[in-house]
Amino acid sequence: MITAFRRYLDTWPVRAFFVVMVGSFVFWGVGDVVRLIGTSTWVIKAAGKTIEGQAFQAEFQRALGQATRDLPAGQEPTAALKLQVAQKTIDRMVGEAGISDVMRQMHIVVPDASVATYVRSMPAFKGKDGQFDRQQFESVLRNNGMNEPLFLQTVRASLAERQLLGALAAGAAPTAAQVSAIYAGVFEKRSADMVQFPFAAVPRAADPGDATLRRVYDNHPDVYSTPEYRRIQAVILSPQSLASEITITDADLHGAYERAHAIYVTPGKRSVQIVTANDETTAKALADAWRDAAKTPGDWAAMDAIAKAKGGATVDFTDALVGELPDTKLADAVFAAAKGDIVGPIKGDWNWYSLRVTAVTASTEKPFDEVKAELRERVLSEKATDIIYSRANTLDNLLANGSTLDNLPGDLGLTAVAGTLDSEGKTLDGEPAPLPNPEELRKAIITAAFQTRPGEPAHLTETQTPMGAAYYALVVEDITPPAPRPYDTVRARVLADWGFDQVRRTQEQAAAAMMSAVNDGRLFTDAATIAGVRPHISPQVSRGQTDPAMPVELHRVLFGLKKGEATMVETADGFIVAMAAEIIEPDPKADEAGFTKTRRDIANSIANDLVNTFQEAVRLRAHPTINQTNFDQIVHP
Repeated sequence: MITAFRRYLDTWPVRAFFVVMVGSFVFWGVGDVVRLIGTSTWVIKAAGKTIEGQAFQAEFQRALGQATRDLPAGQEPTAALKLQVAQKTIDRMVGEAGISDVMRQMHIVVPDASVATYVRSMPAFKGKDGQFDRQQFESVLRNNGMNEPLFLQTVRASLAERQLLGALAAGAAPTAAQVSAIYAGVFEKRSADMVQFPFAAVPRAADPGDATLRRVYDNHPDVYSTPEYRRIQAVILSPQSLASEITITDADLHGAYERAHAIYVTPGKRSVQIVTANDETTAKALADAWRDAAKTPGDWAAMDAIAKAKGGATVDFTDALVGELPDTKLADAVFAAAKGDIVGPIKGDWNWYSLRVTAVTASTEKPFDEVKAELRERVLSEKATDIIYSRANTLDNLLANGSTLDNLPGDLGLTAVAGTLDSEGKTLDGEPAPLPNPEELRKAIITAAFQTRPGEPAHLTETQTPMGAAYYALVVEDITPPAPRPYDTVRARVLADWGFDQVRRTQEQAAAAMMSAVNDGRLFTDAATIAGVRPHISPQVSRGQTDPAMPVELHRVLFGLKKGEATMVETADGFIVAMAAEIIEPDPKADEAGFTKTRRDIANSIANDLVNTFQEAVRLRAHPTINQTNFDQIVHP
């Protein structure tokens, strides 16, 4: 046979055939090269810099890893989360390109020695002896998906950027007028003269008869109609539906308790009285005066007057956490002091302080047995994660291939439900529909039931719950539209609504009459006496500090009133008429710490605004161009 092939190779037809074959292979190979040369691999072009797909993908994967670090084990990021992370990565890389271009034009450089010194000082790279540890350095970089050259390049760019942005932020300085106005607004306190016109104080009117009630019924058909009902069929795949397949041991529960121990600890709180001073001499004098005053009742009120006379100030904290005290050294002293002892003076970060702890709330810890049920749910979620995604993929494929909810396999761990419900998730009897928990899953199913058209095929939908991802698929079998309820069946409700409307109108008229009288010049107490209500003074509040004795409806409008001006608000229990009674303007000289903190907060806010505005301007000036095709291939492969 081989001899025959050789003989045929000597003929011209076969030679021509092989020439064509060789030419075809050459043509296809060149075509592949041409196509390869013409393929663009960049993702971003900005500020004259081209960012290739490999560089963008590395940054995107690193950012995505950080964004999904707190997700339950095995849970994949959603498409929306990927897109969000990718967009932030683009913004950051465009900003870096723009900033790099600005720094190049301004000749800002960071010497190698500065980079090395900064890296060696980073706590993450120090060993047990507190010194830079090379192995620790390499381990941290490896765990974060970085190599040394890339990390050093990032540090160098960060230090250079810090020089530029630091110089920009250093110019942020609020004017005295700005600080004074904001300080006055934040620390101003007000109280109000107030009276209540409760609904409960008005007796219900007698039954007006069917003629009146039928007019109410006819004028509000939507109120006295049945809701729309939908009959649905659904299947649910969740950690709870897989619970029968998962074994949870006591060792699992104890391990979960150790991992989540921090969330079961409530930190301690302290109430404390504090006297502040600007210098040590004044602080010692005030501390001595306080110890003398403490021998008599009412010493705190006396100390307030003594402190103001000597150029100091007093402040009172109730149930403060460590981080809520304005000075770290002060916080350490407060949580180290015994209740009732006058401590100080001590030198803080901002001032001199003397203090007395008046109440101590010790930290608490929930024991294992108390949270055992919660831990079981947590472990169930962790163990179900490995199973649920595989089952979800199988279920999704079955539904996509036309399977109905009635003929799904019985080994997927599904929970099936069927019934009729309204948009609030209630059945025809007014009871909650027997949908599975958690509440996030219930709400998702109810919402989907009223967004799905009858006859629309079931498709798998994912929803996030405190226990991780859960899935459901449903179909709407029938819709019962709203219909008026017969008058006789809702007469009692119509009568109750009519009666409440009469009560509300009565109290509204009484409250409005009193408010008008006060605003026309009548004394608040006189107007209250005429109205038959008893006035009282509310506690003092600031814009950011509320009090249970002052309704939130009144607190919202109190700081918009002039002194002596009255207003009227409605609450769930009735109407309130109130007048701005006392307006206490804060004194910056008596509260230097608060004034200084306000100045610092404003300066930081202005600095942040300057930096953000500059960075946005740099991004815009970079004229970024995005290669959408390559972007999509990386983000949504």
